[in-house]
Amino acid sequence: MQAQSLSLAEFKIAVVLPCYNEEHAIAKVIGEVQEALPEAAIYVFDNNSSDRTAEVAKATGARVEHLALQGKGKVVRRMFADVEADIYLMTDGDCTYDVSVARDLVNRLIAENLDMVVGCRVDKGESENYRRGHRFGNQLLTGSVRRIFGGEFTDMLSGYRVFSRRFVKSFPALARGFEIETELTVHALELRMPCGEVETAYGSRPEES
Repeated sequence: MQAQSLSLAEFKIAVVLPCYNEEHAIAKVIGEVQEALPEAAIYVFDNNSSDRTAEVAKATGARVEHLALQGKGKVVRRMFADVEADIYLMTDGDCTYDVSVARDLVNRLIAENLDMVVGCRVDKGESENYRRGHRFGNQLLTGSVRRIFGGEFTDMLSGYRVFSRRFVKSFPALARGFEIETELTVHALELRMPCGEVETAYGSRPEES
């Protein structure tokens, strides 16, 4: 689907960015979001960073919220509770995901009336793009969840996702002990929510990040 094929003016779009010590990357991520989705409101949820993440994000015009309780799962639940929108795009603040295709993910959600679209990472196999064992662990976890819950997901641990309001506001407030990305996928499968995937480039985290 072409990135400009749908008008997004009638939708309230929120881009939510969970961040911890992303001073060196967050401005670039926000700039890419502003270029790809100029209609969107951008929220940076600073998870008790010890660097200038919040200050740098504010300078770009993003809305910055602070959450002292450590952990991405806590941040995601706070984002989902506090932000009001029709469509939510979540990505990390470390420049590893290709934000330039954000419009494609949103278009897919709208055009097919989906509740979640996952940006599946394609990285050409460079070892530095994944932590040691992460690629194998992702494959193992993805296969296990498919066997238990069904579904056709190929990248369980991607942090690059678009959600409908229905998904966000039905997401449970209590953690189950999984990584948050796994919980998001399991929630969709348990409620039989229609979902899709879009392949996206995945790069290395900046050295300073």
